[in-house]
Amino acid sequence: APAAAPANPLSATLESMWDTLKLNLVQSAEKMPEADFAFQPTKDVRTFGQLFGHVANAQFNACSAARGVANPNQGNDNEKKTTKAEFVKALADSFAFCDEAFKMLTDANATEMMKQGQNSVARAAILANVIGHSNEMYGTAIPYYRSKGLIPPSTERAQQMMRKPGAH
Repeated sequence: APAAAPANPLSATLESMWDTLKLNLVQSAEKMPEADFAFQPTKDVRTFGQLFGHVANAQFNACSAARGVANPNQGNDNEKKTTKAEFVKALADSFAFCDEAFKMLTDANATEMMKQGQNSVARAAILANVIGHSNEMYGTAIPYYRSKGLIPPSTERAQQMMRKPGAH
């Protein structure tokens, strides 16, 4: 028999996806050595640190729209940070800000139209796009990891699960 749906199945699912994404990105930023935040596979792409600064910028922008508030990061380009500590803090701050957007999301207000730039977009669509974009950036970070001989956090967790007794 199918499992009973939570009271707010759409918003609960989005929040669960958000929590997994946060884990992947936070662990990625924490695991990468300080010196490799300046790593740039080619001159045509962002450094590892700039990639995470970009994530923070995008999350602040989208979550301010989903919350219906001014962007508290306005005028602060997180891609211009220079140290691991600064990039990690910017990422953590953007997650804390977005956590509130996900906490206030319910299935009842998911289709509420919110101002995003010049457009009106459903609140849940804005947050689904935050998840999609940030997951895309996590995928973009994987070759940075692999080229440095590191195992991405999501892969590492999956490997640990497979080594547990009784795991399939």
